[in-house]
Amino acid sequence: MGKESTQTKNGKAFEYAILKEFQEKLQRGTAVEVIENKAYITAKKHFDSFGTLIQSEFSLYASFAVNFLIDIEPRLSNSFDDNDILQLEILTDDKGKDGDVRDIVAIRLLQKWEIGVSAKNNHKAIKHSRLSNKIDFGKKWLGIPVSNIYFDEVKPIFDSLDKMRKESNKTKTWESLGDYHTSIYHPVLEAFKKELFKIYNTNPAKVASTLVEYLIGNKDFYKVIKSKHNIEIQAYNLHGTLNLPFKEIIPKFKIPQVNLPTKIISINYKKDTKTTLIIKLNNDWELSFRIHNASSRVEPSLKFDINLLKAPKTLFTNKLSIKESK
Repeated sequence: MGKESTQTKNGKAFEYAILKEFQEKLQRGTAVEVIENKAYITAKKHFDSFGTLIQSEFSLYASFAVNFLIDIEPRLSNSFDDNDILQLEILTDDKGKDGDVRDIVAIRLLQKWEIGVSAKNNHKAIKHSRLSNKIDFGKKWLGIPVSNIYFDEVKPIFDSLDKMRKESNKTKTWESLGDYHTSIYHPVLEAFKKELFKIYNTNPAKVASTLVEYLIGNKDFYKVIKSKHNIEIQAYNLHGTLNLPFKEIIPKFKIPQVNLPTKIISINYKKDTKTTLIIKLNNDWELSFRIHNASSRVEPSLKFDINLLKAPKTLFTNKLSIKESK
C-alpha cells in the first residue's frame, strides 16, 4: 500500500509540474486559464508536499517535455485573437474508466482543438483493469457484453474468495491458499481468454481496434515518461488529431498517424507462466496481460497489469537525456 501511495503521490506531483510549465511558458505569448478543479488541488497538494530539491527535479523534467511539445504543437502558443484562450486542466482519474487516459489537457474552444498528455513517473504500464464476479469486461472494454457462460465459470471462484474473506474477517492471505496461481489465476485467465475470442469473432475489426483504444487511450495523446536522467515522449496519434499546423505555422517535427489493429492474431500464455497472456494483433501491436492480486489479503477480484510490448514503427518516440545539476 505504501508503495502504491508513493507512486500516486509522485505521479500527481509530476502532473502538476507539467501543467505549471505549460502555464509559465505559454502565458508570455497567449492568454492562459488554469481550471482549478479538484484534480488540480490534489496534484498541487502532492507537489507542495515535496521539498524544494524534488520540486525542482519534477519541474526540470517537465520543462524539457513541455518545450518539445510546444515545438510540435503550434496551436499551444498561437491564437486567433484575445478571446482565443488556452485552457489547461488536470482530468479526474475516473476518466480513465471510459478509456480516456489523459492526465492533462490543453483546450482552445474557439479553435475546437485540444491535446492531452498522460504523465508517467517511472512506470510504463498502460492499464490496471480488474476482473470480478460482477465486472462485465466485454461491455466495459468493448461495448459487447460477456456471455452467461463466462460468468458461470468465474463467479464460483470469486464467490469462494469473497466467502473466505468474510469468514476470516478480512485477514486470510493469498499465501495461505497454497498454489493459487493454478487453482485461481489460471481458470479465471482461461475463462477470460475464451470469452475474449468469442467476443472478437462477433465483429473482428471493431473488437481488435476497440481493445487497443480502450487500453491505450480512445483519444489521441502524448505520453510523457519520466525516468532517471531521461524523459521519453510518445505520440499516440491514432486518429490524426495531433501535430496540426496553425494557419501557415508548421510543427517543427512530423508526427505520423498510427494504424489501429483490425485483427487479433493470437492469444497465448507467456512461456512458462500461468499468469500472463500475450495478445498479438496485426499492424505490429502486441500486449501482455499479467493477472495478479492487488493486496496480500484475499479479496474477490483480480487485477491486470497490462503492458504494451510492441507498437507500430509509426509510433513516434523521442527520448531526451537530462543532466541534473548537483
